[in-house]
Amino acid sequence: MMMKKSSGAAVHVVMVPSPLQGHLTPFVHLALKLASHGFTVTFLNTHATHANLIRAAAAAGESSSDIFSDARSRSGLDIRYALIGDGFPLGFDRSTNHDTFLLGLLHVFSAHVDDFIGSLRRRSDVNPPVFCLLADSFFVWPSTVAEKHGLVNVSFWTADDGEEDGIDYIPGVEVAIKPRDLPSPLQNCEEPWNMIDTFALKSLEDAVKADIIISNTAFELEPSTITALQQHKPFYAVGPVSRLSLPEAAATVPTSFRPESAACRPWLDARPENSVLYVSFGSVASVDKRVIREIARGLALSGASFLWAIRGDITGSSADEPDLFPAGFDRETHGRGLVVPWCNQTEVLSHRATGGFLTHCGWNSVLESVWCRVPMLCFPLFMDQFINRKLVVEVWKVGIDLCGGKAVGREEVREKTNRLMSREEGLGEKMRRTKEILQRAVSANGSSQKHLETFMHEVKLKTQQKHNFLEE
Repeated sequence: MMMKKSSGAAVHVVMVPSPLQGHLTPFVHLALKLASHGFTVTFLNTHATHANLIRAAAAAGESSSDIFSDARSRSGLDIRYALIGDGFPLGFDRSTNHDTFLLGLLHVFSAHVDDFIGSLRRRSDVNPPVFCLLADSFFVWPSTVAEKHGLVNVSFWTADDGEEDGIDYIPGVEVAIKPRDLPSPLQNCEEPWNMIDTFALKSLEDAVKADIIISNTAFELEPSTITALQQHKPFYAVGPVSRLSLPEAAATVPTSFRPESAACRPWLDARPENSVLYVSFGSVASVDKRVIREIARGLALSGASFLWAIRGDITGSSADEPDLFPAGFDRETHGRGLVVPWCNQTEVLSHRATGGFLTHCGWNSVLESVWCRVPMLCFPLFMDQFINRKLVVEVWKVGIDLCGGKAVGREEVREKTNRLMSREEGLGEKMRRTKEILQRAVSANGSSQKHLETFMHEVKLKTQQKHNFLEE
């Protein structure tokens, strides 16, 4: 195929995040960072993701048909925004029909991406031409689409690196690996895999075919693992992306799928320093009502103050679950507990009153907690969260394991909540040291900044090679 020549030296990258809350935010921040270094970025969202973002932004008094419009007007960055379908109507409830939604991402979504990129490649008015696909590692199709259109294939792993290479990473881990530490698909191979585990493993199989892999972690956090991975593939640890030096306009880009409660800050303002346990199990995972109630009873017994962000659909119901908490919970925790449907997690974790985090160990949550120096009480639910728990509890030693993979009990919740909030095990000092590691990594001469610069240089070289090859 004969392609038109670019009028400049800019590299045009199409970025495709997974339509999940925890994946979108690092993609947005990476897009802004690349654009600030002269890249042209086309950011591809689904109509459903966009609708969630706009709905949440409208609840906060903001409105825009293009999430990057303010950032673009303020900074002049070349970020273009486009929407495609994901194979389902907007009214389809993706949050409570996980398996059906994942099947659509597995078999249908790639056709929409393929059509979009094909149209960009054929258009004479797209300048510079597209020569790079930067897609989420949580997809099964990027290698096929990139090869078809002659694109450099970059896979962006938004979690830690423990799962990126499946089995090969284990020799680089310096602590003993137990079955409960493995990603959920590998914990019990005798049981049938659920849809998300099957999807994840197929995604990993595709990710290792990429020309380059980048990850939202810092080399110093996982040096042995990253060194082992670099033996197989160009691999760059460029995180935490949200803590790199970003354009000021980054704050104008909406990234929340849900309206954020305005009640959190004034409630926290009235609490003493390090006195509040923040509780959240993320934007995707389902948790059984019995488990929710047992945790609630444990919090009531602990006497600790807490702020609990809990989705109405957390048990898998399409509507707010009635009677989610045990009888008498409101009365027993009156004056020391606040329950909200969603919140600005960074704002809560960075508040002086927040002293602990009961978390599902999603990677974004772990990084935010470390950055804000908030020790963690770890309750992983699926996928890489089990590896993340191991890093937090056994490697960095900045958290406590809640129930070790066993059934959660109220007495254990009570006892470990009090241990966490007392910081009697030196958690505060260990967290301070870990935070310093992250700060050094994202500094001007830090490892993440250097990895990012090397990555950008390699992308420019590879895209130029693709360009030259197609013009011959």
